[in-house]
Amino acid sequence: MKKEATTPGQEPAASPVVPSPSGPPQAMLVWRLEDEGRIIKAIITDYRPQGIPGAMPDLPAYVLFLCIRHADHCHDEPRCHSLLDAAINAIKRVMKHSDDFDVVALWLANACRLLNCLRQYGRDESCQQGSTAQQNEHRLRNLDLQGPFHSLGALAVQLYQQLVRTAEKRLKPMIVAAMLESETIQGLSSSCPPTHHRSSAPPAHTLPELLQQLGSFHQALELYGLSPAVGHQLLRQLLFLISGTTLNYLLLRKDACSWSRGIQLRYNISQVEQWLRAQGLQQSGAREMLEPLVQAAQLLQVKKATEEDAGAICSLCTVLTPQQVVKILRAYTPAAGLEERVSPALISSVEKRLQEQQAGTPGQLLVDTNHLFPVHLPFIPSPLRLDELCIPDSVDLAFLVRL
Repeated sequence: MKKEATTPGQEPAASPVVPSPSGPPQAMLVWRLEDEGRIIKAIITDYRPQGIPGAMPDLPAYVLFLCIRHADHCHDEPRCHSLLDAAINAIKRVMKHSDDFDVVALWLANACRLLNCLRQYGRDESCQQGSTAQQNEHRLRNLDLQGPFHSLGALAVQLYQQLVRTAEKRLKPMIVAAMLESETIQGLSSSCPPTHHRSSAPPAHTLPELLQQLGSFHQALELYGLSPAVGHQLLRQLLFLISGTTLNYLLLRKDACSWSRGIQLRYNISQVEQWLRAQGLQQSGAREMLEPLVQAAQLLQVKKATEEDAGAICSLCTVLTPQQVVKILRAYTPAAGLEERVSPALISSVEKRLQEQQAGTPGQLLVDTNHLFPVHLPFIPSPLRLDELCIPDSVDLAFLVRL
């Protein structure tokens, strides 16, 4: 779009606005380059959906897309790129050093929604198959937005990683106390080895408290409309942290390796599994993250005396490394008068069998709990008709014309 010529000392004229054709709703917001800062302030910098009755959490993404549609209608690629760059930078500023899970979830949901709008209404016909005829009328027709699309995708990945770290920061102090020190089976500590009785002081955190925190994360993701597919990936990452942190504690603390601790741990794991079922998350893949911990708990409970027991241990421990199994067996403290210490011969037999069984698999002792699994942001089309988007009056966008 060309700007009007100006004479020396004269203020530049406002960007001309190309009128929209008459007829049915065009699903666009008329805006000028001079409006960019006000738009960003209203829908990003100052946006608080909880304080705006009737505001959708992902309203900013839709507003930005309606503005993009107008720039597309006007063949004005620089103006469109400028707005998207400003939006990305504003979200980064809001997110800088943020440790508020809800705020990060809000902007991750908006980044994903805008990405999906750019795909649903873009040039890729495979992303339009689920759209209605009316939605297809609102496709972008003139601009190439590949550059901003990739920048927005990179931002979404950064926001997801920040969301993971924010959640982990809350969970980490709770894990060991909740999974290993929270005695949810009453009286079990009385069967601990005499030299390893637990403190009479209550644990700093309990298992119900840990599950409540996981539940609050899950509720926030639903509240902000984040795709379940993304939410499931976050949950898998958090259960990997819970499993890995608990397993590392077992491997590093000799007093944690006993039959009674194995019973308590397996019961606590079952409570986490029950929570997943209650939330309808059985198919999320999160349960699989607990498998190493399940096998460690079972290893503490099985017989460890004969060569036949060695074979059973090797059949049981399919995801634990030989180093982890050997470490637990060496640290195992038998119940007084009921068991004998695991013999070096049995440990050697188990180690040899597992090394043959897992030949070629890199072994490690401790779990790298800082490991982040790659995130996949799936395409999820929106059922919303853009011309029916409700923009509450309390969102300061009255200066924009709706077409």
